[in-house]
Amino acid sequence: MTPAATQNAAKQPLPAERRLAGRRKALKGVTISFNGGTSTFEGVALNISENGARLCFCETFAIPSEFMVKFSGDLDWRPAIARWHTMTDIGVVFREP
Repeated sequence: MTPAATQNAAKQPLPAERRLAGRRKALKGVTISFNGGTSTFEGVALNISENGARLCFCETFAIPSEFMVKFSGDLDWRPAIARWHTMTDIGVVFREP
């Protein structure tokens, strides 16, 4: 990258934060469940907020738009809705039970 390109990139404003609550980094085990509890995936939560999380899996193509989430160490399942996904990551927002 040229010095001029670096300067121009440094002057670009940061995109507006759209989250309702601040996120915190986490490397926490996570299990999701769907199809009435007959299907599960295990992965890692990369960050968590009060309202949602970024979850990482080997693949996300088979994960439906709504499912239940349980974090390592938690006793309760939380209903979640997928807001975005890549090949390996999925962003979720938590619903009220």
